[in-house]
Amino acid sequence: MKTKKNGISRNKLLVISGTGWMFDAMDVGILSFVIAAIAVEWHLSPAEMGWIGSMNSIGMAVGAFGFGLLADRVGRKNVFMMTLVIFSLASGLSALTTTLTLFLILRFFVGAGLGGELPVASTLVSESVSAKERGRVVVLLESFWAAGWLVAALIAYFVIPEYGWRIALILTALPAFYAIYLRRNLPDSPKFVSEGKPKQSFSAKMKLIWSKEYARRTTMLWIVWFTVVFSYYGMFLWLPSVMVMKGFDMIHSFKYVLIMTLAQLPGYFTAAWLIERAGRKFVLSTYLIGTAVSALLFGNAEGLVMLLVSGAFLSFFNLGAWGALYAYSPEQYPTAVRATGSGTAAAVGRIGGIFGPLLVGSLLTAGHGFGLIFGIFCGAIIIGVLAVIVLGTETKQIELE
Repeated sequence: MKTKKNGISRNKLLVISGTGWMFDAMDVGILSFVIAAIAVEWHLSPAEMGWIGSMNSIGMAVGAFGFGLLADRVGRKNVFMMTLVIFSLASGLSALTTTLTLFLILRFFVGAGLGGELPVASTLVSESVSAKERGRVVVLLESFWAAGWLVAALIAYFVIPEYGWRIALILTALPAFYAIYLRRNLPDSPKFVSEGKPKQSFSAKMKLIWSKEYARRTTMLWIVWFTVVFSYYGMFLWLPSVMVMKGFDMIHSFKYVLIMTLAQLPGYFTAAWLIERAGRKFVLSTYLIGTAVSALLFGNAEGLVMLLVSGAFLSFFNLGAWGALYAYSPEQYPTAVRATGSGTAAAVGRIGGIFGPLLVGSLLTAGHGFGLIFGIFCGAIIIGVLAVIVLGTETKQIELE
């Protein structure tokens, strides 16, 4: 992974793109802890807490769709920088809010930036490395998500109890300055540069991803993205709050979530090791099954040990599955619509991310327990597994079109 392509080594490309990815994860991770903190300060109901996570996902759906289209027109690098600035500034500004309404509005813009950056970054990396290492490199790109979550958990544990959630959010504005570095050090995708700006209209692109050749792949991706994002944001944005509701104080809850988060790293690394050996379909379906079982165990766990163990396995399998999904998605389409295809699938997924947090809030308000809630997420993930197995096409080490 040391050879150069388009004037930049794979390692440097991975670190530069991965750092932006890490900042994304830091913002999402911080939000899960901030929700628990402002729920106490603003006396929020479970339903209102659910809306915070859902508004983030509404923005992500809009961003994934809109910026995916834009990346196929103006380039991956330009959109990568643009989305980084948008979510960083909006996140920092949200630290200054005093009302839930204004906080939700700014979270929409944060989500739009986050939702746009993720599929664009994975597309950029996919198009910049060779087929034999593409899957592994994209999963390693996803592993920066775990690093971002760890940073978020550390900020939450050390900063929020001492200095408050506003300072934590101000820290998330700092990544905007990283865009200056990106502008000077990150080349655009060699495939995009060589092919030039596509002439296809939006309707032509949508017709192509739903053509006879790609409809099966698109159907599979949309189902998998919806079920994975629905369950992920329903479970992980609520993790600190779940621990608080199970009777632990905020500081201990944040510490326990930090411990669970550590399991994300081996989840990514094992998926990266397996994906070029066992293939995309095997890794994605296996890690999703592990996620489903872990979700069921976590939702019904009572003692601290069982909560920590099942939560760690949930982090391990779920984030490994995410890595495989981001490697798999851009490989389904040709260069002209790769970012559009990946972006629209991610946008459909973000719709699931809207309903996940809201479902938790509404079921808790209605008096239902976490066993039922996490059982629903388990069932959703199994649907995603079936979609991969039945509709998925193996793309291991196949050259991109």
